[in-house]
Amino acid sequence: MEVIDRPTYLDWLSRWQGHDLAKVLTGVRRAGKSTILDLFRRRLAAQGVPAARLVTVNLEDPDAERDFGAGLALYDHLKSVAPPNQTTYVFIDEAQHLQEFERTVTGLALLPQIDLYLTGSNSDFLSRDLAQRLTGRYVELHVLPLSYREYAFSGPLSEPLPGAAAPDPWQSYLRDGGLPYTLRLRDDLAMTREYLGDVLNTIILRDIAPRQDSFSPVLFENILHFMFQNIGNLASVNKIANTLTSMGRRTGRAAVDTYVDAMASAYLLYKARRYDLRGKAFLENSAKYYVVDLGMRRALLGGRYPDLGHVLENVVFLELMRRYSTVSVGKAGQSEIDFLAEGGQGLAYFQVCQSVADPAVLVRELAPLRTMRDHYPCYLLVGEDSPPADHDGIRQLSVRDWLLGSA
Repeated sequence: MEVIDRPTYLDWLSRWQGHDLAKVLTGVRRAGKSTILDLFRRRLAAQGVPAARLVTVNLEDPDAERDFGAGLALYDHLKSVAPPNQTTYVFIDEAQHLQEFERTVTGLALLPQIDLYLTGSNSDFLSRDLAQRLTGRYVELHVLPLSYREYAFSGPLSEPLPGAAAPDPWQSYLRDGGLPYTLRLRDDLAMTREYLGDVLNTIILRDIAPRQDSFSPVLFENILHFMFQNIGNLASVNKIANTLTSMGRRTGRAAVDTYVDAMASAYLLYKARRYDLRGKAFLENSAKYYVVDLGMRRALLGGRYPDLGHVLENVVFLELMRRYSTVSVGKAGQSEIDFLAEGGQGLAYFQVCQSVADPAVLVRELAPLRTMRDHYPCYLLVGEDSPPADHDGIRQLSVRDWLLGSA
C-alpha cells in the first residue's frame, strides 16, 4: 500500500535520532502518527539498522494490550530484548493504553541502550506529572493532518475514478479536510463522509467519554455542534453556555468548560488566545477555536455552514501551527488582527479574507495591519485567485499560493 511521505516530520525525527531523549508524537487520531513512525523505521532500515533492533509495539492491538498493557510487563520485555551495548529503536503506538504508563516510560527513557519513540492521541497522555518526571528527557512533535501542499502533491492517491473528471484538489481539501485516508477514497463523497464520521465517533468514545467522571452524550453533542459551527468566532464559557441555553438547550458553565477542554485534549479543537498588542498581555476572557479537520466538521454539520471566510481562517491557522511555535489572535485597540504568529523565524502578522475585490473591504482588511509599527512582516491572505500585490510593505497573496509556498 502506497503511503504519503511526510518529510518535515521525518526530518525532525532524524535530527533527534540517537539523542538520549524520548521522542513523543502527539496529535488527533488518524492524522498519520503511526505511518510517520513506519516511514522512519524504513529510513532506519535503509541506514543498515537490523530488523531485530527495530521493535514495534502497537497498543491498539488487543494482543499487545493484553500482553504488555498491565504493570511493568512492557518495560521488563523491552529491557530483556535490548542488548546493552548497542542501540535498539523502540516504537510504542498509542502508549496511553499502558496502565503503568508513567513508570514504564520514565523507566525506558533511563535505559541508555533504548532510543524511544511514542505516539498518543490525547494530551492527557503527556500529563503534567509525566512531563515533570520526564523534564529534560523528552521532546514533543505535534502531528497535524495533511497540509494543503502534502495533499495537493499526493500523486496517484488522488487520481479520479475511471471516467470521472479530475477533482479540484483545493475544493476537495476544503470539503474533505486533510486526514490521509480520505485520499484513498478517491473523492467518493458518501464514503468519505461515513469514514470521517466514524473517526469522530471513535475519538469521542475512546479518547473523551472514558476520561469523564460523568458523560452526557446529548449535552456533549450540543456543545460539539456549537463549537464546530462557530470556528473563528470569539467565544467564552459564559457566551457558549448562554447561547445554548437561549436556544432551548439548557447548559451550565461547568459542563461547557469540561467538555470544551476534553475536545481540546483529544485535539479536536485548538484554542487561539487573544493577545493585547498594546498591553503586551494575553486576554483571558475570550478566545477563538478552530477545528483540527474541516472534513470532520462537514461530516458532523453537513453543508449547512459553508461560511467560507472562517473556513479559510481555519486552514490558515493550522498552517501557521505547522510553521510557527505559537499562534494567537491580535487585539490592537478596537481593531483585530486575525493571527499573530511567532517562531524561530521571528514574528509575523496575518489577515485572512475571502475577497478584497470591493475597495472598501480592502481598506478595512489592511487597516489593522497598518497600525503595526514594529517592522515585522505583514500578510493579507485572500481566498480568491489573484496576482500578488504590495500595499506599502503589506504583502497580499492568495491563500493557495501561500499554502504552496513558504512565506
